[in-house]
Amino acid sequence: MSDPLSQHTDYGQLPLNDSDVLSDPIEQFRLWLSNASEANVYEPNAMVLSTVAANSSPSSRTVLLRAIDDAGFEFFTNYSSIKGRELISNPAAALVFPWYSIHRQVLVQGIARPVAAALSDQYFATRPRGSQIAAHASEQSQPIASRMLLEERVRECESEFEGHDVPRPADWGGFVVEPSTIEFWQGRSSRLHDRVRFVRSASDSWERMRLQP
Repeated sequence: MSDPLSQHTDYGQLPLNDSDVLSDPIEQFRLWLSNASEANVYEPNAMVLSTVAANSSPSSRTVLLRAIDDAGFEFFTNYSSIKGRELISNPAAALVFPWYSIHRQVLVQGIARPVAAALSDQYFATRPRGSQIAAHASEQSQPIASRMLLEERVRECESEFEGHDVPRPADWGGFVVEPSTIEFWQGRSSRLHDRVRFVRSASDSWERMRLQP
């Protein structure tokens, strides 16, 4: 049996030329997201979200990107969860889109801000009913004695909302990560990877630079 810690796949010679990168990093991200989807990357909108706790320790987890526009990268969660509490206390956030199978990743740093309640209402209404029920049943990130207790709470919520729409919980909603940097990483052979980073300037324009691997 091979040692998984010694394994490495050569990333090939597909380049990320300066001429191939759009001047707007949001549009470049949309292009790469579309490429990932066309390449059948599993959950191409999945992103690793990193936050900072009150004691300055980092924490990370995977969430799903639900919208992208000039304002930033939007996702939804329970505001009382670990990530929700940490972002409200310290809005610094980092995102990683790990498209391993196509030897690409996108790294984002920025500030996370809650979205308007009306936008959270609008998105919550589009979720499957089971997910809406789960948002009420689960006190996300809080300890629970058993899975059975959680499933019992789900049944209670199903009974409570039977016959009518499930309202959005007050502590559930969206964040948008307003990016200050966006980096596009293309894997290359011999670890001589291509890295192109965009940095938002004080005038709100984007400055582009190539980084050494």
